[in-house]
Amino acid sequence: MLQGTIFRNWIYYLSLVFYIWSEAAAQIVYTITEESSPGTSVGNLAKDLHLDVNELEARGFQISGPNTRYFQVNVKTGVLLVKDRIDREELCSRNVKCSLEVEAIVSSPLNLYRFEVKILDVNDNAPSFRIPEVVLNVSESAFPGEKFALPKAFDADVGSYSVKSYKLSQNEHFTLDVQNVGEPTMSAEMALHKTLDREKQAVIKLTLTATDGGKPPKSGTLYITRSGTVVIHVTVVDANDNAPVTCSTPPIMNSVFFFFHLSETLNPGT
Repeated sequence: MLQGTIFRNWIYYLSLVFYIWSEAAAQIVYTITEESSPGTSVGNLAKDLHLDVNELEARGFQISGPNTRYFQVNVKTGVLLVKDRIDREELCSRNVKCSLEVEAIVSSPLNLYRFEVKILDVNDNAPSFRIPEVVLNVSESAFPGEKFALPKAFDADVGSYSVKSYKLSQNEHFTLDVQNVGEPTMSAEMALHKTLDREKQAVIKLTLTATDGGKPPKSGTLYITRSGTVVIHVTVVDANDNAPVTCSTPPIMNSVFFFFHLSETLNPGT
C-alpha cells in the first residue's frame, strides 16, 4: 500500500515537471556573432521569460547545462551576457548551422526554460593550402589543352566567407580552369595554353591564389585581402625536338698545349 502511494506520487511529480517543461518549451532564440567580447549582451532573458526582475535573486534565477561556460546571467537585471570566448569553428566545425542550447531555472514555483543561442560566423580565417608548393614535370611535347590538377584551398569559415575564387599568376603558357565556381566542391585545374620550349625556359614559376567572399578588413590606409597562395614550379622536361646542327665554318676551339719528356732510346710503338 505504501509502495503504491510512493509510486503514484512519483508519477504525479514527473507529470508535473513534464507539464511545467512543456509550458516553457516555447523556444526563445538569440543570435550573436562568434568572438564577441566577454560582457557582451545577448538579450534580456528575464524580460523574454516574463519574469519579475525584482524577484530573480529570491527565486534563485540561474542558467544550467553544458554550455553555461560561455554565458552568465545578471540576476539584478535579468540580462544574459557572454562569459567566455566563443569560437564557431571549434564548436561546430564547418556545419552551416551552429547553435548552443541553454536552460534557465527559477524556483518558488519551479519553472524550467530552454532557450537557444545561434552563433553567427565572422570572417576570421583566411584560405590556406595544405602544402607550401607544387612541383609539376611537364614535357615540352605536351599538347595545348592538356590539364593538370591543382590542390584545393581550405577555409575554416563557411557560407559567403568560404573560398569563392582562384587566380593564377599571369603567364603565357598556362590558364586556369575552375569547376563549380562558388560551391563547396569548387576545384581548379591548370591548362596548357601555349607549347613549352625547354631550350628557351626550363623552369616556370607560378602562384595560385584562393580568395574568400568576405569584405577585406581595413585599418587606416592598409588594405588587406584574405587570400592564400601556393607556389607552383613547372619543370619543362626535354624532348628530342632539336636535330644536330652542321656548322658552315670551322668551330672555334681554345688551344691547349701538352709537354712531354721522351727518351731518345725508346723503341717504335712505345
